Amino acid sequence: MFFWKKRLNSRRYSRRMARAALLKACVWMSVIPFFSPTGISHAQEDSFPLSEPLLLSEVIQMARAHRSEIVAARAGAAAARERETVVSALEDPMLIPAIGHFPLKAMNSMNQEFSGGRFDWSLTVQQRFPLSRVRTHLRRGAEAETRRLSAEADRVVLDMELDAIEAFFMLQERRRMLAIVAGQIELAEQMVAATNARYAAAQGPQFDVLRAEVEVNRLYGMSRALAAEVQGLEAMFNASLGRAVNAAVPALATPVQDELPPAVAAILEDALSNRPELEAGAAEIASATAEVDVMRSMYRPMAMVQVGPASSMVAGSGGMVMIGISMPIWGDKLRAGVAEAQAMEHMARADLVAMTRMIESEALSAREAVVAARETYVALRDEVVPRTNRMIDPVLASYAEGTSTLATVIDAAQAQWTAEAELVMAETDLGVAWAQLGRARGRLLEGQP
Repeated sequence: MFFWKKRLNSRRYSRRMARAALLKACVWMSVIPFFSPTGISHAQEDSFPLSEPLLLSEVIQMARAHRSEIVAARAGAAAARERETVVSALEDPMLIPAIGHFPLKAMNSMNQEFSGGRFDWSLTVQQRFPLSRVRTHLRRGAEAETRRLSAEADRVVLDMELDAIEAFFMLQERRRMLAIVAGQIELAEQMVAATNARYAAAQGPQFDVLRAEVEVNRLYGMSRALAAEVQGLEAMFNASLGRAVNAAVPALATPVQDELPPAVAAILEDALSNRPELEAGAAEIASATAEVDVMRSMYRPMAMVQVGPASSMVAGSGGMVMIGISMPIWGDKLRAGVAEAQAMEHMARADLVAMTRMIESEALSAREAVVAARETYVALRDEVVPRTNRMIDPVLASYAEGTSTLATVIDAAQAQWTAEAELVMAETDLGVAWAQLGRARGRLLEGQP
């Protein structure tokens, strides 16, 4: 069987199944703009040029600059920053016109009329303000929420960059597979020529000719299928950069990082210092702590002041001042509010501890994944592929001389094809592993060629 039917291991099989689902979505993404009346103009606006060959570092920078998800996350952080002023401001003052006394005079049992033209009136401005530092605590909570959303925006940036890198490697892998199949077709056509020559010289059976032709036709079919997959992956790659999905994609540079990853201590230090999830967790703790202080401030009363001109029928024109103080007497409600806020604070602290452990394990797991992918890639590149390439010419020569069978040639060809395919997949696995390690460290852009 051919290499594309062989499941190298369960992890790669799962990855291939996920890619198949992505490819279906990408086909729809590439078709939808053509049915939209604004599809052409939108594609022209979003089809910003790409350099050729396209470097992985440029891919990361373009994803950071053009992904709408990043724009939305940063806009949310900017909106939260304005919230700090909103929650810490005083309540709006109230303008209160009032009639304190309006005298009435009875005329008869059925009618009444107003006596004179004078009455008691006032026009006051009322302002409420707390007698505690609740406004300061509310502002602290809003500032913590701003930090949390800013950290969330940083997380979105890392995720979008990783998405672009994975799309880059998937597209590069399929394009290289297509080139490998082209080489397979050339080799299969050589087999067809050799079998025809032997059959014409009555040195080989017609079965060998048909068997070789079957291989050629199967490879042509696989080449067409791969070409369709490449188009779908180009659409996915364009989407990962924020480009129009039907825009042209240039050749991709091949970044291979075959060096060993940094030491465990350095990776843990980077992860604990740079991961935005930890910053978001710390901000949640700060927000919960501020909320505890807010609820404790509810034990302190609110004050109300009314001041303004007034007039009475007896004393004439004057002024009015009124002062009020709220009475926080419902202790059960106040204690429940504080207890609720304290429970939320405990939850936020526990979440941060759990997140820290998860990030540490993720970073170390990503490092070992790079080591494993590197060992596979180096073995295939230095040992396996060179040996399989050296088998083909002697086997073809021996078949042409009649000293070996066609089955031997096909076995040798399939061994070469499988080794080359494994090398391409190993290079993809290594590149993705490095990208995931960078994501785990919170420093994805650094170290990319």
